[in-house]
Amino acid sequence: MEELVGLREGSSGDPVTLQELWGLCPRIRRGIRGGLEWLKQKLFRLGEDWYFLMTLGVLMALISYAMNFAIGRVVRGSGIPELKTMLAGVILEDYLDIKNFGAKVVGLSCTLATGSTLFLGKVGPFVHLSVMIAAYLGRVRTTTIGEPENKSKQNEMLVAAAAVGVATVFGAPFSGVLFSIEVMSSHFSVWDYWRGFFAATCGAFMFRLLAVFNSEQETITSLYKTSFRVDVPFDLPEIFFFVALGGICGVLSCAYLFCQRTFLSFIKTNRFSSKLLATSKPVYSALATLLLASITYPPGVGHFLASRLSMKQHLDSLFDNHSWALMTQNSSPPWPEELDPQHLWWEWYHPRFTIFGTLAFFLVMKFWMLILATTIPMPAGYFMPIFILGAAIGRLLGEALAVAFPEGIVAGGVTNPIMPGGYALAGAAAFSGAVTHTISTALLAFEMTGQIVHALPVLMAVLAANAIAQSCQPSIYDGTIIVKKLPYLPRILGRNIGSHHVRVEHFMNRSITTLAKDTPLEEVVKVVTSTDVAEYPLVESTESQILVGIMQRAQLVQAIQAEPPSGAPGHQQCLQDILAAGCPTEPVTLTLFSETTLHQAHNLFKLLNLQSLFVTSRGRAVGCVSWVEMKKAISNLTNPPAPK
Repeated sequence: MEELVGLREGSSGDPVTLQELWGLCPRIRRGIRGGLEWLKQKLFRLGEDWYFLMTLGVLMALISYAMNFAIGRVVRGSGIPELKTMLAGVILEDYLDIKNFGAKVVGLSCTLATGSTLFLGKVGPFVHLSVMIAAYLGRVRTTTIGEPENKSKQNEMLVAAAAVGVATVFGAPFSGVLFSIEVMSSHFSVWDYWRGFFAATCGAFMFRLLAVFNSEQETITSLYKTSFRVDVPFDLPEIFFFVALGGICGVLSCAYLFCQRTFLSFIKTNRFSSKLLATSKPVYSALATLLLASITYPPGVGHFLASRLSMKQHLDSLFDNHSWALMTQNSSPPWPEELDPQHLWWEWYHPRFTIFGTLAFFLVMKFWMLILATTIPMPAGYFMPIFILGAAIGRLLGEALAVAFPEGIVAGGVTNPIMPGGYALAGAAAFSGAVTHTISTALLAFEMTGQIVHALPVLMAVLAANAIAQSCQPSIYDGTIIVKKLPYLPRILGRNIGSHHVRVEHFMNRSITTLAKDTPLEEVVKVVTSTDVAEYPLVESTESQILVGIMQRAQLVQAIQAEPPSGAPGHQQCLQDILAAGCPTEPVTLTLFSETTLHQAHNLFKLLNLQSLFVTSRGRAVGCVSWVEMKKAISNLTNPPAPK
């Protein structure tokens, strides 16, 4: 039906629609439309392309600025070291800001898109993403129910979020919770245990369920399928080789941790690289990626690195229970032009290098290539590459044992062939556990593969590797904290360094500024303006120096700037008048005594996530102890200064 048109009575002009004629304010609407038509004719007189080109330039400039802004805001690297620092009681600005979420997701997607070129994972960034969402949901909860912010409740959410981050990557709730406990917390509250399990189980279940809905799996199964023997997975004499594998992984992990921390320090202190990272991060990233991509190019050197395999395919092939060395003794499988999903192990074979050559070459090259990749300023996880390196170490030893004992090791009159895939599983758990200083990697290996038949040898290998690594080097996360110069409290290792004989009075900071209740107001103003400490110890009087409370500097300044209370003529105002007017003070709930030992003070700081405490002697404030004094005291014990 044609649209009805008409004219207003007594008017002349073009017909208009009845809807417009009877609409609201028809004259104003026609005036606006006429003005827009006139503007269109004036603007497009030179051609509309110029304006669209200008719009294109402005939009691309906005996008470019937004990307630079996002890259500048995003937390580079893993993100777990920063989370460890936060859970220790240090506040890092903007680390948990939800605005970083989009930048982190985009950066991580770019990192994962490179595949085997950069050889980086996503565990650390996923933990960071999970923690950001948890912090945001916690703020939404407190705002909704009107509950005041609770730092203890926030830490509970963060620890549970770390477990969810690991569980949603591997679909492993048990190891996710244990990994977060081992890595994030020096002390853990049992109250948080079931919370972490509940959140991690929900995340892992949804992760597995989405794989079923996406037709990737028929049902909820393990992430990396294996076909190990169940009846006799290993012979009893092989326990010795599993423990030896743990020792090898422990030694190699120490070498890796030392080289990684040294190279990171060199990159930050070198004049050329530090300037490049400070001013041209994309240039440094492009140069490092170009070098790694040139080496991993499949028709070139990448032919000997199995570079066509993804990280998942690396593990699927390394966990193969058949011996590649024995299968290639009488035959030489061709290197396929295209990747064969049914024979992934062909990517590890070369007629001139053999299986042992390619595995050894893979370990040597990926050792330094992974260290270089960790310096690229992009969000990336380091756990999965380390896990694969450990699997390659175990696979190399397993293949060597399979060749040395082609029929298997005789035990109890029965001979069973050696399964190199079992050694790859143990090597992956041992090397990653040694690098991260965790035992939960053994359980993670079982949850990822759905196999628990190697529980005893894998656990023994992990324990042996950790015994070596923890006594020689800090973990990869603690090493990153040291290199980034994040606030941290070092551990007291060993019982022979004499921490029980050093008392707080030997290393405390004695130059503290106290405020007495009888201090004149003019003196209080001088103290506040000449110092910048966050809090002041409040003492009963100048003479007694008995500690009675703590005053926050911001609240004291606000009280001083307010109108002073009126007093009697001739009365000199003092701090007591400010307190009587309503200036808040905090009670002293915990202090150190001058006779407290360093070991006791260190345990107290770690248990309660403290950063500083005042020291008293018979109730008098005599000093304070912070992380600075604690670190210096521990350093003097472990590395005594030379006698003068």
